[in-house]
Amino acid sequence: MTVQKDLQKAVAAAESAKGTYATFAQSTDDQTAKQLFTQMSQDMDQHISQLNSRLSVTEQNQLNSQAE
Repeated sequence: MTVQKDLQKAVAAAESAKGTYATFAQSTDDQTAKQLFTQMSQDMDQHISQLNSRLSVTEQNQLNSQAE
């Protein structure tokens, strides 16, 4: 259960970071910074997807362990 909770925390942190980067992108008039923060926000989508995928695997493994 600890791994699942840690993954859930990581997903929440990644989602928070994504929001922060998006806010930074909206808040600046510097086009270079805007592009940087927009790209960082988009990169977090991949990180979140990977974390959620791993979380699904751990949840499935737990269900399989309980069924045995």
